[in-house]
Amino acid sequence: MKKIFLIAAVCCSLLACHNNTTTTATNNNSTQLATLLENYYNQRMQLFPLEATINGDTLYNNLLPADFTDSYREKLKTFFSSNLADIKKLDTVGLSENDQLSYQLFIYEMDMALEGLKVNFVGSSQSANSFMPFDQFNGVPLMLGQMGGGTGNQPFKTVKDYDNWLQRATAFNSWADSAIVYFKKGMAINYVLPKALVIKMIPQMQAMVTDSATNSLFYAPIRLMPASFSDSDKARLTVAYTALINQQLVPAYKKLATFLQTDYLPKARATTGVNALPGGDPYYRYMVKFWTTTNKTPDEIYNTGLAEVKRIRMVMDSIKTSVHFTGNLNAFFEFMKTDKQFMPFKTPEEVLAAFRKIQTTIDPNLKKMFGRVPKTKFEIRQTEAFRAASASAEYYPGLANGTRPGIFYVPILDATKFNTTSGMESLFLHEAIPGHHYQISLQSENAALPKFRQFIWYGAYGEGYALYCESLGKELGLYTDPYQYMGALGDEIHRAIRLVVDVAMHTGKMTREEAIKYMTDNEAISTEGATAEIERYMAYPGQALSYKTGALKIRELRTKYATELGNKFNLSNFHDELLKDGCMPLDVMEKKMDNWAKQQR
Repeated sequence: MKKIFLIAAVCCSLLACHNNTTTTATNNNSTQLATLLENYYNQRMQLFPLEATINGDTLYNNLLPADFTDSYREKLKTFFSSNLADIKKLDTVGLSENDQLSYQLFIYEMDMALEGLKVNFVGSSQSANSFMPFDQFNGVPLMLGQMGGGTGNQPFKTVKDYDNWLQRATAFNSWADSAIVYFKKGMAINYVLPKALVIKMIPQMQAMVTDSATNSLFYAPIRLMPASFSDSDKARLTVAYTALINQQLVPAYKKLATFLQTDYLPKARATTGVNALPGGDPYYRYMVKFWTTTNKTPDEIYNTGLAEVKRIRMVMDSIKTSVHFTGNLNAFFEFMKTDKQFMPFKTPEEVLAAFRKIQTTIDPNLKKMFGRVPKTKFEIRQTEAFRAASASAEYYPGLANGTRPGIFYVPILDATKFNTTSGMESLFLHEAIPGHHYQISLQSENAALPKFRQFIWYGAYGEGYALYCESLGKELGLYTDPYQYMGALGDEIHRAIRLVVDVAMHTGKMTREEAIKYMTDNEAISTEGATAEIERYMAYPGQALSYKTGALKIRELRTKYATELGNKFNLSNFHDELLKDGCMPLDVMEKKMDNWAKQQR
């Protein structure tokens, strides 16, 4: 007996030793992963300083690199390659479920970034393509206007903030020179933007050229200068900002406008899609994968779009019949766009109040459908006048530290023409609550996530979830008015139409003009509105595919689990699990949700 006890004691001792060794190894693995991820995020912020500013990281608010140049792309290639090599050396034994997700997402990020560089895609918040550094929808020249107006993501609270902007904006002149060099490199190999887009870019640049510094939107921070600044700082900054505008910004915008008008426009292409560019087909296939996070082919997505347009039109027809409208669907669209009963507002404040009423209406049911609620504050604001004409309703993320609220911006050019059937209710669900504000805020507030995951974005998940939220309208007490429901269906068919026209244009099935006609034939949109949308997709290949692709997957999973789990399915728990770990590719999300469903059983 003593011998047996001795053996047992030795075994227990060895087991404890083994457990301690395993625990130590596991802790080391977790620590090494956390260190790698933290270092990656900090280095990435320095490489992409505008992204850092958007994320609320103020360390690099003075930087403005031209990230589309060959030398910078080489720097990025080295950065992503070395991080990929480093994480593949890590032992994953014993990593928590959260760490395993981080590991998986990080490898996906590095692979996609390196693949993108091969097809001239930079993939930052500054630019998208080496030979097309900006367009009418994306890029530094437009971002500067939003950041430098004093009310955007660039902070103007301290003297250092003001000096940071001076340094950043001063660098724009050399950025513009580099952009012209790379536009010319593209011109030499017929890698150019469509003429229709360039025509829109020229007046955008010209609008930033003012005859007096005080007439520039970049002078706004001087008018908004905190009273706490000393008189000497106020005087110095006023002189410096005046010189910045007159000697740096205005000449840079004028130079870009002249180049686009004189040199680039004559060489711009008459074709529509990126398939017309050298290497355009693999570039588009990559963009489809980048935005949908799937391996779906363009044709698969195109056919899904056709089927969805057909399905939604049938629902629209039933609504038209229910309100006793006797004309066809296109006549119904026209009626909704033009009838005065749908334009009841007199002032911008009345429009904003209508959106606030939507928030009040959904609040009781919202609490039943979502257990996780963000702490980040939320505001509804009218879009600033300087950019309202070209802006859509949009969400600006807040910061988890409370220094910036999440903001739902509504452009109101003329309140008396603001149409309630434009989908006000579905718009709020998508851009505000429980759409982008819930998803983005919960992700950035989640201290259990490494920094790179707190701010990561996948369009198929993020936009897909927001579009899915539009489908929750009836459950949240909305869409009781048939015209508001038509507005919601209009938003949904708009996303289905995107699947058709984006693929069709970039694979040569449709021209710009044919895509505009397809859009106006199938939804309540003006020719001007459709033109702006179609030209956005021309400039932003693949991005428009993310919404419907993600929403269909989320709805598919919800239906599947509700069927499989029966009375064990809880919608609030489903939503909480969906949002818990932040943005991720759709296949990763599906595996995670499948594991959750197994646990519910």
